[in-house]
Amino acid sequence: MPAFHWWTAVGQAERGDKAGGACDPGHPPSSPNSARSRLLSDLPRSALPRVVIVGAGGHAKVVIEALRAAGFPPPLGLVDPHPPGPTVMGVTVLGGDEMLPRLKAEGAEAAVVALGGNALRLRVGDHLVSMGYALPVLLHPAAQISPSARVAEGAVVMARACIGPDATLGRLAIVNTNAVVEHDNVIGSGAHVAPGCALAGNVTLGDRALLGVGSAVRPGITIGADAVVGAGSAVVRDVPAGARVGGAPAMPLRR
Repeated sequence: MPAFHWWTAVGQAERGDKAGGACDPGHPPSSPNSARSRLLSDLPRSALPRVVIVGAGGHAKVVIEALRAAGFPPPLGLVDPHPPGPTVMGVTVLGGDEMLPRLKAEGAEAAVVALGGNALRLRVGDHLVSMGYALPVLLHPAAQISPSARVAEGAVVMARACIGPDATLGRLAIVNTNAVVEHDNVIGSGAHVAPGCALAGNVTLGDRALLGVGSAVRPGITIGADAVVGAGSAVVRDVPAGARVGGAPAMPLRR
């Protein structure tokens, strides 16, 4: 796994300090008395970087709210060559990709890649790292993360998601709202677990793979790199790399 950046340790400390296990129904993630909430409220703003957000579409809206909830200072702005407007959720669009070298030269340290396309998100993340940007982990404070889970740079875990014991999230992976990633799962780099998915134990989701909204995966299943699983699917057998499947049970789809 890639090394954690210094501000990623905030998320690690929260996971280690939180009472109860991941996905523990007796410990609501939004409880104002949780160790996670106390830690965030006590954290000085200077301990987290002001980030540049790359991408100004719908996913950027969720990222902006997660940054605010997690206690990050206001973003420096958004970078997108084709933005929907001059601002998104009150954050200014600074310009296109040509702004990234200038922002770095002016002292920007970190960036969050708010792009839904898995392969594109990885390419942009690699480019940002080559320019010297760090990619902080973004953990929404209403997510529940096991103390033994491992989360690589640039990964995002959204509100009410649950990450189980010894699960691994690759770099720039997304675990979206209300998704469950159970024990010993391996979520590949750039993979996306869409809202409301449930992955039982020992599931592997390959690099850049997409698990569609509300899908369920049986224990021990492997979904290969670049595979796409349609929304609402029940995955009961392995899915080859690059395949497109859907349904209950999930079957190959016509291209």
